[in-house]
Amino acid sequence: MLTAEDLSAIPLLAALPRAKLDEMLRHAADMRLSAGDYAVHEGEDPAFFVVISGLLEIVKLVDGIERKVGERKPGVMFGEVPLVYGSHFQSSGRAVEPTRVLRLDARHYYTLAADVPEFAKAVRESAEHRISGPKGLQGIVAKRRQPQVTMVGHRYDPSCVDLRRFLTRNQILFEGFDADEPDLAERWRAPVPAEADLPTLRLDDGTVLVKPKPRELAERLGLQTEPKLRMYDTVIIGAGPAGLAAAVYGASEGLKSLVVEREAPGGQAGTSSRIENYLGFPNGVSGDELADRALRQARRLGAEILVTRAIDRVDPDQRAIHLDGGGMIWAKTIILATGVTWRRLAIEGFDRLIGKGIYYGAARSEAGSTQGRDVHLIGAGNSAGQAAMFFANHARTVTLIVRGDSLEKSMSQYLVNQVRSKDNIKVAFNSEVKGFHGENHLTAVDIHDRGAEAHRTEACGGLFIFIGADAETGWLPPEIVRDQRGYVLTGTDLARTGLWTRNRDPFLLETSVPGIFAAGDVRSSPVKRVAAAVGEGSMAIAFVHQYLKEAASGGA
Repeated sequence: MLTAEDLSAIPLLAALPRAKLDEMLRHAADMRLSAGDYAVHEGEDPAFFVVISGLLEIVKLVDGIERKVGERKPGVMFGEVPLVYGSHFQSSGRAVEPTRVLRLDARHYYTLAADVPEFAKAVRESAEHRISGPKGLQGIVAKRRQPQVTMVGHRYDPSCVDLRRFLTRNQILFEGFDADEPDLAERWRAPVPAEADLPTLRLDDGTVLVKPKPRELAERLGLQTEPKLRMYDTVIIGAGPAGLAAAVYGASEGLKSLVVEREAPGGQAGTSSRIENYLGFPNGVSGDELADRALRQARRLGAEILVTRAIDRVDPDQRAIHLDGGGMIWAKTIILATGVTWRRLAIEGFDRLIGKGIYYGAARSEAGSTQGRDVHLIGAGNSAGQAAMFFANHARTVTLIVRGDSLEKSMSQYLVNQVRSKDNIKVAFNSEVKGFHGENHLTAVDIHDRGAEAHRTEACGGLFIFIGADAETGWLPPEIVRDQRGYVLTGTDLARTGLWTRNRDPFLLETSVPGIFAAGDVRSSPVKRVAAAVGEGSMAIAFVHQYLKEAASGGA
């Protein structure tokens, strides 16, 4: 237990009157951290810290990479910057060794600072020193980091599109050059790769990769592609909002949790340019930003995230999961969070131009490709409306192609009003895309106006598709029951089929195989929203706990 004598031995606090030291002790937390424990995380509310013993390292995320930016030894404060400047913590404090830290919340700090001006002055001067200068926070943030990957290729090459999206969604800083740029040799700083070798990537250690597959690139970048264990408490298949939520809650509650993702974290939500109605984000949040935060949170809490790995098959009796490319893991429970796949347009030329001007969704990473262009979006739901608003800030014009005669039937009214307020957004009602033009990339689209029975061709610098999605569950074993559309049946919907054989009722998210759960869009449910997926991911972990408890007692 801390005493006034302990505090008076700290130079910063030595001048405080005994009554103030006693007051601080009444309100301060005495934190005892093991190596690797965090005293505070970046983004948390202001508080005042003093290291009593041990060592605290200060780390900050810069371009998605955690960097050590300082340390605090015994007797040194931490937290002065957010307290003085009224901000959240701009960095995190993590124990390097067994460490003891005093923490005083902001309200009690401000009371103390008001009563002892000399103390407040010392804290303010320390804050000014921490934030200024080349070694301060301003200098760290302003200093340009070298990209981890430099890529040269053709803008509309599907391989380049896939690699750019893979790098973005895995938080890898990269720089890309178009093979047609006149000053490419100077910017690439090496002999320009031959056409047959595009795309070519150079890593920050000098390694050159020619036409790499995502898994090869992931392995070279140190991303996890192999499981560390053979058995897990829960294996989560899919790293969309539901899967990442399950990973966060599972890992935070002590479960050995593994997420298997065949592409990159984020799922379909990661392609959303803006989610306006997600709780806690009054100004909205992009899908990739939400996925980025969830991914960092899951990893920090100890969840393993395998990328570029797919599941070949699942043995429901043994809980054996066969990974593509070989390898097998076992799970006490499984959470299916594979989401859905975009529907394809049955139009000639679609497959040839996908990734070459035709895209699914509207990730923020695509904004640069629309700058000053005329772009088209197919769809009339909220996702299409949000994407239209996003691209309207970059494109010259945005045209929503809508099969129906109204936006109100499928789009929230607030979004309808926003779309109508943008001068460069047009809506083509009763219309369908009937054809595409372009050899190496999309240049124009044929549009049929069913109301006027007229055809027209419009120049198009990018076509983004929002026409719904389907469950991709054909790979699941027949023991996992699905509805007519392929969505996984759970809970009461499953019980009605008469295919549930246990004495107890199935848990709300439990499939026809006890201990295997489904969450998010892959589950048969009329609600398909990001918030619902996150909620179901967290709920699935609660049912995992119940199932494991039942299994331990011999009931499963």
